[in-house]
Formats: sequence, C-alpha cells, structure tokens
Amino acid sequence: MALTFDYKVRDRGGNLVQGQLEGDSLNLVVSKLREMGYLPISVTPKSKVDVHKDISIPGLSNRVKLAELAVATRQLATMVDSGLSVVRALGILGGQVENKELSRILGEVRLDVERGSSLSAACAKHPKVFSRLFVTMVQAGEAGGTLDSVLNDLANAMEKQAMLMRKIRSAMTYPAVVLSVMVFIFLALLIFVVPVFKNLFNSLHATLPTPTLIILKISSIIMSPWAVLVVAVVVAGVVSFRKWIHTEEGRAKWDAFKLRPPVFGPLQHKVSLARFSHTLASLVSSGVPILEALDIVSDTAGNVVVGGVLQEAKVGVREGRSLADSLDGHDEVMPQLVVQMIDVGEQTGSLDAMLAKVAEFYDGEVESTVSNLTSLLEPMLTVIMGAGVGVMVVCMYLPMFDYIKHIPQS
Repeated sequence: MALTFDYKVRDRGGNLVQGQLEGDSLNLVVSKLREMGYLPISVTPKSKVDVHKDISIPGLSNRVKLAELAVATRQLATMVDSGLSVVRALGILGGQVENKELSRILGEVRLDVERGSSLSAACAKHPKVFSRLFVTMVQAGEAGGTLDSVLNDLANAMEKQAMLMRKIRSAMTYPAVVLSVMVFIFLALLIFVVPVFKNLFNSLHATLPTPTLIILKISSIIMSPWAVLVVAVVVAGVVSFRKWIHTEEGRAKWDAFKLRPPVFGPLQHKVSLARFSHTLASLVSSGVPILEALDIVSDTAGNVVVGGVLQEAKVGVREGRSLADSLDGHDEVMPQLVVQMIDVGEQTGSLDAMLAKVAEFYDGEVESTVSNLTSLLEPMLTVIMGAGVGVMVVCMYLPMFDYIKHIPQS
C-alpha cells in the first residue's frame, strides 16, 4: 500500500520546496525526488494519526476558490514561460499553495503528467476544480505550443470573473446584514416586549385598536408551539425550492424569472453578457474552433436563457451563417450592441478583440449598477427598518393614548 511522505528539497536554483509525495517506501520516494531534479533535505512518512490535524468540514474545507485557482494558474504560466518543465512547475506549485485541497489535486495532476498524460487530460480528471473551459483552453495551448500564453489568458479571465462576483457579493452584503438585524429586532420585540404590554392590556380590560390586536396576534403565534411547525414548513419549502431549481425545468424557469425584476434583472443580464464575452474572447484567441467554443460558452454563461440563445446560434454557424447573423433577432437576450460588435469583429478578423471590448463595456456597466444599487439600498433599508420599529412601538402605545383620555382630571 502506498504511503504519503512529507518532503523538503532544494531545486536547481537553490530554492526550498516543500510538499507531499506518495510511494511504497522511503527509498523510492527519495529516488523519485532526485529524478525530478531536486536535492532531498528531509523525507519523512506522514503519521496516520495526527493530533494537530485540521478539522475538515465537507463542502467547505475541500473547496477551491476561483481566485486561488487564478493565482495558481498565473504562477504556473510564469514558471512554464521561464523554461521549467510542466512536471517541475506543478511540483513547485503544489508545495507552495496554501489551500490543501488544491495542493493535493496539483500533486495528482503532476503524477499523471509524469506518467505520460497531457496536462489537459490530467486536469480533466478533476472537473470540480478545472472547468471544461480550463481544460479546453489548456488543450488548445498544448496543441499550438502556446501553453504559457493560454495559462495567462485563463488567469486573466478567472481574475475578472472573481472580481465581478466580489462586486456583486459586496453589494448584497449590506442589504443582507440590515435585513438580518431587522428580523432580529422584530423578533426580540415580539418575544420580550409585546408580551409585557399584553399583560398590561389584559389587566385593564379595555377594547384594543385593530393595529394593536394584529401585533399581539403575531406575538402569540411566535410564542406558541405552532411556531416550530411554521419554521419547519418554511425550511421544507426552501429545501424543495433549491431542489426544484436544480432540475432542468426548474432551472430554465428560475433563470428566466431572474432576468425580469426591475433592478436585479438587468444586473443579472449584464453579468451573463460580461461572462459570455470574456469566455468566448479567451476561447477564440486560444484557437478553439468556434462551434466548440459556443458549446462551452453556453454552459458557462451562468443563465440558461442566455445559454439557449448561444446554442441556437451554434446551429446557425454550423449551417454556414456568421455568428452575428445567428445571434441577430434575439434582442431581449443579445442587445444590438453585442451583435454589431461581433459583426465588426468577424469582418475585420479581430473577433476576440471585439469580444474583449464588449466584456470590458459590460464589466463597467455591472460596476456602475452595483455602485448605484448600493447607494440606493443603504438609505432605503435604514428608513424601512426605522419605520418598521416605529410602527410597532406606535401600535403598542395606541391604547395608552386612549386610556389617558379617560383618566379623570382633578
């Protein structure tokens, strides 16, 4: 049975490299490291029981973020461009990345390449980390002898995509925090404050106004055992909804719905167009055939509606029509700006450059929309939270105003 060994070695440049390697024995691992051009400093078997082993949380600990993969890809491109072999570059990269899951996968990729596999084929064995786009572009780079350039293009594309997602998440963070605080305040008032007023009103035996009765009824429901059932129903509904949107029919309907809301719909549309333009520009510049590129882009556009239009365009291109002509007529999904830019790119032989300009334009549009959305939501949510708390307080004090009127004056 193969064992795992931790090693520290020096490469030909004198740099310290650390990592892990599997082997049947210590001698075999040392021999393998020397064959790779390293000078072993220490090679020790990894203990099966590690007291200080990090806690692994399924779905979280074994995740590889897009930004981490982008950095690793750029480093790999730099090393390959410097003349290092892919095997040595992967070995160095696997020893220096901080993400343990990525380090493990890079080690497996390096072993596959050592055994004669191509880099693209080795990466294809790990679809959760290396997307179809990544594998196809690496394959094109290997075929054209431009692997370093392709890896740089991949790193650029992934960095732009990661930056785009960061902007959207940052815009959504403030509303999420404010809404959470609102829910917490309302629950605290309904659970701890409203019951006090309820006991007071019961002792006075007076007729209560309708707004106050509504608040008291909501508080009673939350404090009753039925609240557990309501929470269970809500959780079951959320779980069912998430399962439904992962079905083919559900995903199509949900993606179509996401394009309709007044503000968030156009934002989602622009994000999909930016992703489509970035991806297609990278594939075309790497020499990937247009039909295969459209097939990949339709899967990575992030929206089934946009992907469906691209699949229809693929059929038109296969029949001999231009890409711009195939996309024309889908104005709700593909604006005329995109179609015209693609048409110019096809006529001048600079399709990748035109697509890059389209991507740059929609990146700017997304950034502007997110900035405006954040500026609009911050005061709006603050006002809503203040108004909600104010309405609840007024509802509780309405009976008090009525009682004050009936207090006899001396």
